Amino acid sequence: MSRTKKFLYNSATTAFYQIILMFAGLITPRIMLKYYGSEINGLVSSINQFIVYFNLVEAGLSGAAIYALYKPLAENDHKAINGVVSAAKKFYTQSGYIFLSFTVGLATIYPFYIKTSLLSKYDVCVLVLILGVNGALEFFTLAKYRALLTADQRTYVISLASIIHIIINTLVIVILGTMQVDIVILRSVALLSIFFRSFILMIYVHIRYKFINFKEKPNIDSMKKRWDALYLQTLGAAQVGAPIISVYVIFNMVMSSINGILSIFKSGLAASFGDVIAKGETKILQKAYGEFEFSFYALISVVYITALLTIMPFVRTYTSGVTDTQYDLPVVGFLFVLNGLLYNIKTPQGMLVIAAGLFKETRVQTTIQAGIAIVLGIILTSFYGIYGVLIASILSNAYRVIDLLYFIPRHLTKLPVRITAYRILSIGISIFISWIPFHFIKFNPDTYIKWGIYALLTSVYVLIIVIIQSYITDKQSMRGALNRFTKKRKAI
Repeated sequence: MSRTKKFLYNSATTAFYQIILMFAGLITPRIMLKYYGSEINGLVSSINQFIVYFNLVEAGLSGAAIYALYKPLAENDHKAINGVVSAAKKFYTQSGYIFLSFTVGLATIYPFYIKTSLLSKYDVCVLVLILGVNGALEFFTLAKYRALLTADQRTYVISLASIIHIIINTLVIVILGTMQVDIVILRSVALLSIFFRSFILMIYVHIRYKFINFKEKPNIDSMKKRWDALYLQTLGAAQVGAPIISVYVIFNMVMSSINGILSIFKSGLAASFGDVIAKGETKILQKAYGEFEFSFYALISVVYITALLTIMPFVRTYTSGVTDTQYDLPVVGFLFVLNGLLYNIKTPQGMLVIAAGLFKETRVQTTIQAGIAIVLGIILTSFYGIYGVLIASILSNAYRVIDLLYFIPRHLTKLPVRITAYRILSIGISIFISWIPFHFIKFNPDTYIKWGIYALLTSVYVLIIVIIQSYITDKQSMRGALNRFTKKRKAI
């Protein structure tokens, strides 16, 4: 299967998955808020945040395994592939046991740390164990398949399996939630849905990769980049960490949905570019990357300008009837959107860092980025609360955008820095032009249908602005990208 066909399959299935995930992300928090309240919703979110940190025991494994598989997959070297996947399985199993021990420790301590009148200490303990086991199963059942399929540009299989998992999980939460079943029982039943995903991936790998042998002698050296990747991932987790309060959860839910939509268009591309880099195809890399960067920047312009203009009407509609917490915070909405935009501006360059395995080479820069987020976050949060958290994150992402603006051309693509700089400036111009009429127009829909119509019309308006802006400032890249998508030229 060609790279282009894999990209199309990956994009289509990821699009479907993200649509399902977006709706699930809107439905399940609403069920939690409506039937269990902000306190329980915040409690579950805070536990999940700790569990996200526990995932650092896996940090670097995925990136190292995927990078190590690029070359043997390109050369169809079965023995080398088996050596890598065996090593990955060994490390994932070890990490799974460490993850479980952390979960047990949290379940023992957390009930005495958290204050809630709605659940007993025993219930909180069991809830932590249930949510933690859900994460641990990823290590023992899913991870080794995910690394192989990602490296081979077959993330569409992962997406299809994940769609089934999300649908079952959401149905369980909606049905049991509306019945107001005890939250511990609800999460226990929902946990079972993960087995469907793991079973599907196991069957597919055994059929598609008949040569795979997880008992092959592990190639430990193939995972040597793990520690560099671990360092970067640890700092990344520290950077994005933030106090989990109900207000943050709601706004972050919107931004997570947006990031999910954007992942549709970059799904599997790191593996595609990794394949190109492994083969030393510099000219193809430059051409393909330039057109991807242009296309992705045009996309995030449309997405984040639309988000900026519609986020508060959505939050007001979504939280109508919820009176235990104040959600009508326009400045918070603006800061969330700005932070999301800056985070995604560096996505094309960050993808190449992963594709080329440049983990060690970017240690210092990532350390500085995390330092900005953590130090400023501590200082500003004490004065400005959630505003301080977001401002610190914005400044850290802004630093990383500037750093990668110079790092990638110098170490990998050899393309002029000014090209990317002009594209970033173009995003700012599009934001300003699009915002002007909305300074005078105010619209506050009171139903999802009205909001949907408002968001659709807004996105069409923004799309027109971005197309005109792109044509004026980057006509050549626009034509190249259109030719690539209309198959007038071979894609990567």
